Amino acid sequence: MADTLPMDAECWVGLAAAQEGMISWAQLHGLGISRSFVRSQLRARRWQQVTRRVFCTTTGPLSRSQQLWLGVLHPGGDALIGGLTALKVAGLRGWDREDITVVVHNADSYDAVPGFDFFRSRRPIAGFRGRGDLPVCRVEPAALIFAGYERNQRTAHGLLAACVQQRLTSARSLAEWLDRLKPLRRARQFRELVSDLDGGVQSLAERDVRKACRRFGVAQPVSQRRRRDRAGRLRFTDCEWRLPDGRTLILEVDGAFHDDVLQAMDDRARHRKLTNDRVVVIHCSAYEIRYRPESVMEDLIALGVPRA
Repeated sequence: MADTLPMDAECWVGLAAAQEGMISWAQLHGLGISRSFVRSQLRARRWQQVTRRVFCTTTGPLSRSQQLWLGVLHPGGDALIGGLTALKVAGLRGWDREDITVVVHNADSYDAVPGFDFFRSRRPIAGFRGRGDLPVCRVEPAALIFAGYERNQRTAHGLLAACVQQRLTSARSLAEWLDRLKPLRRARQFRELVSDLDGGVQSLAERDVRKACRRFGVAQPVSQRRRRDRAGRLRFTDCEWRLPDGRTLILEVDGAFHDDVLQAMDDRARHRKLTNDRVVVIHCSAYEIRYRPESVMEDLIALGVPRA
């Protein structure tokens, strides 16, 4: 029969299984699967046609993993999951977006798919692929290319800082990829940021503290210092200075989430346990250190923080 699957073509089963049940017409054609066989699967409702180019060998709504495979199978070629989608696959938290970003290099035309953002790049994206069966862009090019095209500079810098803070990459790896991605928009700014991150800055707010210190001639702090509080718990402080009298001054920079009542309560309890006769903890907001740094610097100098 015309719609009978040849015994030597059963390798589609393994391929579809490796791709969460998703398979493209180009892959089927390459395996010698006839159109009549595909039509028979669709008529029997064992398969579903998701786009003109891609089939799902299971029924029902697509899972998130199946949607990711759809994203790379639809354009074909060297297509990779990229941008914030790739970073979420890598484990990035707090940067969720609904649309799935796919980086493509091929010049072929293909239909648009709702919920997918196909980003064309002239770069040799095959070298960007990370490990694993699903074609996903490595953290460094995914983050840097997104940051280079992001309209809001603060958002772009925040993403790179988050990738380092959440241990998805290192500042040195980002610096190496900046060289590989030449030319890249905002590359000079990214190098300055990466340099600060390599020095221990774990957030944009901490970077703003360092910039303010340089601007007003105040000594640079030590960032993300490990300390044990009185309860024995390990804590990481934002910024620290050793004062001339031997005491330590800690500056905690509070972002918007610190305005939450429960978070604020936890922060106060945490800082009480860090404070003793040799350690002083003070606060400022991320907004203040960015837009009114002179006030923060004046207070630090008044409290004994040495000049640079």
